[in-house]
Amino acid sequence: MKTIRLTAAQALVRYLIAQKNEDGDLVIPGCWAIFGHGNVAALGEALYGVRDSFPTWRGHNEQTMAHAAIAYAKAKNRRQAMAVTTSIGPGATNMVTACALAHVNRLPVLLIPGDVFASRAPDPVLQQVEDFDDATVSANDCFRPVSRYFDRITRPEQLLTALPRALSTLTDPERCGPVTLSFCQDVQAEAFDWPESFFAEKIWYQRRPAPDADALARAVDAIRAAKHPLIVAGGGVLYSGASDALKAFAEKHQVPVAETQAGKSSLPASHPLNLGSIGVTGSSAANAIAADADLVIGLGTRFQDFTTGSWSVFKNPSRRILAINVTPFDSYKHDALSLVADARVALEALGETLGAHAAPPIDPELKKTWMASVAAATDAPSGNALPSDGHVIGAVQRQSGEDSIVVCASGGLPGELHKLWQAEKPNGYHLDYGYSCMGYEIAGGLGVKMALPERDVIVMLGDGSYLMANSELATSIMLGQKITVVVLDNRGFGCINRLQQATGGESFNNLIDTARHVVPADIDFAAHARALGAIAEKVDDIGALEAALARAKSSERSHVIVIDTDPMITTEAGGNWWDVAVPEVSERDAVNAARKAYLEDRARQRAFD
Repeated sequence: MKTIRLTAAQALVRYLIAQKNEDGDLVIPGCWAIFGHGNVAALGEALYGVRDSFPTWRGHNEQTMAHAAIAYAKAKNRRQAMAVTTSIGPGATNMVTACALAHVNRLPVLLIPGDVFASRAPDPVLQQVEDFDDATVSANDCFRPVSRYFDRITRPEQLLTALPRALSTLTDPERCGPVTLSFCQDVQAEAFDWPESFFAEKIWYQRRPAPDADALARAVDAIRAAKHPLIVAGGGVLYSGASDALKAFAEKHQVPVAETQAGKSSLPASHPLNLGSIGVTGSSAANAIAADADLVIGLGTRFQDFTTGSWSVFKNPSRRILAINVTPFDSYKHDALSLVADARVALEALGETLGAHAAPPIDPELKKTWMASVAAATDAPSGNALPSDGHVIGAVQRQSGEDSIVVCASGGLPGELHKLWQAEKPNGYHLDYGYSCMGYEIAGGLGVKMALPERDVIVMLGDGSYLMANSELATSIMLGQKITVVVLDNRGFGCINRLQQATGGESFNNLIDTARHVVPADIDFAAHARALGAIAEKVDDIGALEAALARAKSSERSHVIVIDTDPMITTEAGGNWWDVAVPEVSERDAVNAARKAYLEDRARQRAFD
């Protein structure tokens, strides 16, 4: 057996360079890195040696560079992912939030945090977390509950099994999610005689599980028996590349479609059978159909509570759930009729077996009425009042093309975008609303642009999210990856302030002006963005915003536009109840009234039949 002598770090990098997908692209095309003790000496040297064929990108924050990597994988529909390496201690634990985001959203990312010395010779090393009762524990054990696969590399030869397991997790449609290889820093530097065959090129093919024949027959019977079926399209439609199959199935069998946050853009927004968003942030059309649906066909969705309105959207007492999912865990939720299969394969098999069967037509006025509500919420306002989020969304939409991608993650904007944004092409709507992580937005926009450089990327976020994590704006400029960023300044956490008041609370500690302060905040976001290297401007109204967006299209680098917005206005049309527990006992009448209303709404909740 021929061998080659390499350090463990060199072997890891060489192995990654040999792993390709069926399109001929590297599964892991490069690595984000912030170096420190624990990864700079050995892994840094290994990455330097392959810098021309396997690029290393430098971030400004460990969490946000991991967010950029995760967004890249999402924009690539999980066909490719990125590696991210950090030092030990705070560098590593800064990535735990990003790891949880990837876990919740079923997205692949390879995390390689440095770890303590396997030899324990210098213990306690700088930044080492010492467990008084367990010497095998390090700070990196924080990754265990939020990783799909976790391994601590304490000997070089462990990579011979750990790396194939890591790649199988990253590329598997069922197990797909974050992989953490906690890499002891002394082991990274150790040499080993590796089999040359370990570094031979390997192709990882996309696995497309076909449905079980009996399960398929049961699903067909359920669809044939349904008088009011509804498809709820989730992120699995996009990851499967099933948009065309969904369109063909919906048209042939006349089944209306509603979209989750992850599934939005699965079907063109203009398609007559696309009723828009569903659930808490749903359209009136989709939620009306959902209320009467006797068969809810979940296609690649995990039925998160915003999708189901905390299980109050589907009101028909005789409704059944048919859950089509590549992951058995998601397909058996809430006593669903399970069909474990790839979304595209399942739709094709169902369509072939159903033949010419078609459901009764839906009322076309439902969508017309909803689109009138969208127009009312997004048309430019009259007068001098502060614009709403919806007004800003309308302006961005009017200045965007069909190839544009909107990126967002948290606060009130995801709800408004879910209702109002009209996505005509797959992946034109990119949100993290599984973990809804503030600070994802700008880093996510950078990752999306790196994945799809031919498309315009527009990041929309509030002032709270901008203040939480903005440093990868500088990275976008450094890397020549231009994004447009629209900052909606409502002076605080407007979404949670509205929720606080809706549950009987007073405005407290959410808006800047109602939080404890000595000096009122007055932040010049445009000046800050310019200091990071962006082109930046502040505009006063929607007309000026549209003119600025037009300028941003031709900007040579990332362009930031700031506009003041009203924190209290949201789109009243559509929507649904959401289970947010209200205090059972309070001295305040407003809270007691909210508790009474909460109990009335909760009585209509149907988590279990």
